Amino acid sequence: MNAKVLERFPAGAPRGSWPAEEYAARLRDDGEPDATVVMDLQSDAFLVVVGDRGKD
Repeated sequence: MNAKVLERFPAGAPRGSWPAEEYAARLRDDGEPDATVVMDLQSDAFLVVVGDRGKD
């Protein structure tokens, strides 16, 4: 699956703060049902991505 990165958030957010998850939830509320959060271990960041359905 190909994925498009929409936003990047550093993994060091304060305890109890989930900015990547909140951003993805706003996108889903606005009609982007595929918005999800993944961890990029190399850059130590959370990425909000959308996938290209049906394109592998």
